[in-house]
Amino acid sequence: MKIFLILLLISIIPIMIYGYTETDTIEINLQLTEYKYISSKFNNLRIYQIMVESFQDGDPNVNYNTGYGPSHHCGDLKGITNSLPYIKSLGMNAIWLTPIFDSEKGTPSYNPDKNPNKKLDATGYFTRNYFKIDPNFGTLEDAREMITNAHNLGLYVFLDGVFGHHKGNIPISPNGNIPKGRSSKVSYPESLEFYKEVALYWINELEIDGWRLDQAYQIPIKYLREIREAVEAKCSQRIYQGKKWGTLGYIVGEVWNKAEIISKKGYGKNDNPGLLSTFDFPLRYKLVQALACEEKGLRIPDASILVDGFLSHEIYHDKAIPNLMLTNHDLVRFGDLIQRAGLAGPNSPNYWKRHKAAFSFLAAYTGPITIYYGDEIGDEVENFIAKIDDPKEKCWLKGLCDDHVSRTSGKITNLTKNENDLKNYVAQLMKMRQKNAALWNGKTTNLIAENNIYVDLKEKDDNKILYTLNIANKKDSIKIPSYILETDTLVDYFSHKTIISKDGFFIIHIDELSGNFFICK
Repeated sequence: MKIFLILLLISIIPIMIYGYTETDTIEINLQLTEYKYISSKFNNLRIYQIMVESFQDGDPNVNYNTGYGPSHHCGDLKGITNSLPYIKSLGMNAIWLTPIFDSEKGTPSYNPDKNPNKKLDATGYFTRNYFKIDPNFGTLEDAREMITNAHNLGLYVFLDGVFGHHKGNIPISPNGNIPKGRSSKVSYPESLEFYKEVALYWINELEIDGWRLDQAYQIPIKYLREIREAVEAKCSQRIYQGKKWGTLGYIVGEVWNKAEIISKKGYGKNDNPGLLSTFDFPLRYKLVQALACEEKGLRIPDASILVDGFLSHEIYHDKAIPNLMLTNHDLVRFGDLIQRAGLAGPNSPNYWKRHKAAFSFLAAYTGPITIYYGDEIGDEVENFIAKIDDPKEKCWLKGLCDDHVSRTSGKITNLTKNENDLKNYVAQLMKMRQKNAALWNGKTTNLIAENNIYVDLKEKDDNKILYTLNIANKKDSIKIPSYILETDTLVDYFSHKTIISKDGFFIIHIDELSGNFFICK
């Protein structure tokens, strides 16, 4: 779908953004930008990502006790099982587990003495047996119990597939296949049948609902498509057989790069698409730049960059459905990025407001979204910013390096007042998102994206919602022509306050660092 830019007559339809004093008035011209979107059942996915070894310790008899990052390194499958009601209470409808297959010891580059240890094992990203559950996480029956309980709560389960690299000697599969080539990266098409078998095996064995593909760019587009199509065919077969689970067939790929590379290495072309979904790294970076800073410290506190993030979707093929996240196990937590930008710490109200603003943006996103465990309570690494700046600091020994600092211990009980407040807000957002298809599966038209104000109109059939975001630490107001919204009445989704248009305009006051949702009546 092409971008439609409708430039309305400036002399007739001005938009005014102004503060609470006349001297703060800024005039902005209304410009409608319709973003590309694809209507899909996958758009309704609200995924909760779990770093298995760092999350919850449900069985003291199975642990790694070591690993990257500052966690307890005692997470396991039973811990996830015990946490499912908590995840469900957040309004999520899916979980993604980092790899749970038996993994190989390695020699981490961060280890100055180059002594083999279990740190790589604990990540799960260097598999040595794709058909065996890692004993440090539990047993096959533990995995089956966890997935069955998740399904009983209405949660999809996605496993993490490392189909481009491995460690050690991989045993022959049940069908007699084996990956070929080097450990990293493996050879294609020689390894295709092995990894197709892995993908289908666990759909049958545990009734999983799909896969997240690690470093998907290691797999040529042609073979990404073949793996995806094999999964889709298996899920269609299960639907025909009357199966309830293992029928979704969602696959999301990690191509950690700019949009042009994501398009080339992940999505492919319209006539030969590879994947249908990859993580939306380009928009994620714009979001953290606007409300905090990115990992390298770049901060751009201007709402217009969010439009740039959305417009990056234009180069993807016509069936592409990007998946937006705020953090993952390789990125720095949003809370630490707020502090890296010098904006606020956990003792400041603005720290929590920035989290809420970021989550509101995810809630208003057309397409699947992923929330990394701990972000929903504003998790951060204490004194991380001070320690990481010391060039003599051995960050690999203390879990303070950027690429694994977010692997903190999972916390779902004994929450502080601020943590509980943020968690409840996230749950409200997710439940609102679930009830309003305009948010997750609707057409998005951007109305304002300048200075500190961002405004979208979300539409799906009769469901119409106005989303406003203020990225600055000051109150503002917006003035919007009522005919643009085709209504004379707006209702704040959470406060239920009604705004009536006057003289053909809505005047909407927006608090600092806040996202707001208004139902168009």
